[in-house]
Amino acid sequence: MSTSKRKQFRTQLRSDMVKHANDILTSKNFRSSARNIQHGTVSVMKHSMKVAYTSLWLSRKLRIKCEEKDLVRGALLHDYFLYDWHDEEHCGLRNLHGFYHPGVALKNASKEYDLTAREEDIIKKHMWPLTVVPPLCREAWLVTAADKYVSTVETIAKRSKKKRGDKEKTR
Repeated sequence: MSTSKRKQFRTQLRSDMVKHANDILTSKNFRSSARNIQHGTVSVMKHSMKVAYTSLWLSRKLRIKCEEKDLVRGALLHDYFLYDWHDEEHCGLRNLHGFYHPGVALKNASKEYDLTAREEDIIKKHMWPLTVVPPLCREAWLVTAADKYVSTVETIAKRSKKKRGDKEKTR
């Protein structure tokens, strides 16, 4: 694929994300998640946008037929817990955040949006296998995979930056 076609493909993905979920992307609560860090130095908002983009990219590259609107919306809302999970005041033992935040995100998203069954499945089960019941639809599997990939990249990037900083301090 040429550079021009790759750029056009990426532009189309972003455009389709806006088409399917502009109401979420511009909402006050979603935008407020930019204040909370998810992994490393990446905000929850940016992380969620990366997961939505990656989910859509995967579905198209792998030619997996799915409901793209549900895929994008569920991905954007998968971490809609609306608090700083690093702050013990908000969530007690932060080591348990991975187990219970999908339920909090689903509760918050349900208050603001009329969710489809697929969107609910995505939000509720994106932390599988920590959530015992696996995803039931393709869209939820795609978001689960994309979330694991994006989270890993964000975490590795944080560690790489830290190691580079430590090496520079010792020079």
